[in-house]
Amino acid sequence: MKFFETSKYYSLKKSTYISLRWIGILGQLISIYFVYFFLNFDFEFILSNIVILVGILSNFYLIFIYKKTQLSDRSSLIFLLIDIFQLSVLIYLTGGIVNPFVIFLLIPSVFASSSLGLRTNLLLVITTIALIIFLTFYSKELPSPLNNHFHVDPYYYYSIPIALIIALVFLNYFAIIFGSESRIRKEALNKMEEVMAKEHEMLSLGGQAAAAAHSLGTPLSTIKIITLELSKQLKGNKEVIQDIRLLSSQVERCNQILKRLSLNPYEEDGFIDEDISMSEYIKEIVSSFKETSDKEFILNFDQNSNSKKITKSLEIIYGLRNFIGNANKFSSKKIFISLKSNNETTEILIEDDGNGYPNDILSKIGEPYLKSFKSLDKGKSGLGLGIFIGKTLLEKNFASVNCWNSQTRGGAEVSIKWKNNDLFKI
Repeated sequence: MKFFETSKYYSLKKSTYISLRWIGILGQLISIYFVYFFLNFDFEFILSNIVILVGILSNFYLIFIYKKTQLSDRSSLIFLLIDIFQLSVLIYLTGGIVNPFVIFLLIPSVFASSSLGLRTNLLLVITTIALIIFLTFYSKELPSPLNNHFHVDPYYYYSIPIALIIALVFLNYFAIIFGSESRIRKEALNKMEEVMAKEHEMLSLGGQAAAAAHSLGTPLSTIKIITLELSKQLKGNKEVIQDIRLLSSQVERCNQILKRLSLNPYEEDGFIDEDISMSEYIKEIVSSFKETSDKEFILNFDQNSNSKKITKSLEIIYGLRNFIGNANKFSSKKIFISLKSNNETTEILIEDDGNGYPNDILSKIGEPYLKSFKSLDKGKSGLGLGIFIGKTLLEKNFASVNCWNSQTRGGAEVSIKWKNNDLFKI
């Protein structure tokens, strides 16, 4: 297994990193020059400047030689280690662990923890801890005359590195956790965008096919009529009749191809953008599952469900389809879909008679990449990506989505609810 992560999510933005390094280098220069020239403290001034020069040269390397806009996991590790060692040498020359600027040793690893791979972060943390321990026992004295009167109790002295190590581990742990969750969510959203882009592309192609079928219907019909007339007039010419019959068959073939490409050859062109009721949404989705599923879909719509028309939305269709598809996948025999509507709200309830959501992930339903440890059927267990996509798409369209285990059916239950005022904004 390779040490470095190769995911596109494990990288640092070069311009941001360079800017932060310039801020650090400028702070180091101001500190040593202020202490040396204004406070007249005595320490390794020339050697400290040489150490800072290493940071400046490495930054110039990033600007003029390293051409990529993102620092890879490997490159990030190299330059962050340079930062850690460079600052450690400065602190070594100016008092070691009692130097108040030692806290800045935590910055490189904490800065990288949310953006780089786990193994890289562990190496940075271990390196930082090792250097903190080294600086506790080995360093030059504080700049003179501070070292003449600076004395601390050993309990206090050794509490400094312990506090720094605890802070380092604590900050890195939370940064890694939050960074990991952010990357997972970003990856799931990217997949959702890819799926939606494909859906939009297919809808666009279908719409173009429907328009083509409608638009080409008239000229093809005209050609067919002309071929029939020509076949009557040229009955005696067998060679021409054969060509005319071939032409007529090819016209009919064109008609059939255009019909197959159409989303619905019997509708008007405007059906793609036609306003439909929520019950029609559900019926349209359920009918697509019935073609391949042996499960029983039981629909229960109230009287108001057909009266309210809303704009046809691909996002709502795909969101509902994900939840109905999940019910179809995990149910035993039946899927129950109820639609309730009144003057204020519209609610869809999707239930199944399966095993329901596992208890260990029930509180996390809606998050991507969930994996239950108690799933009985590993072949059917998913990663929660479908629920995440469906929930995100529906909530984007003003819906409130809640998931739990049904008390009446025994399986999973999903409630998708809109305020009518919001539903009509779509």
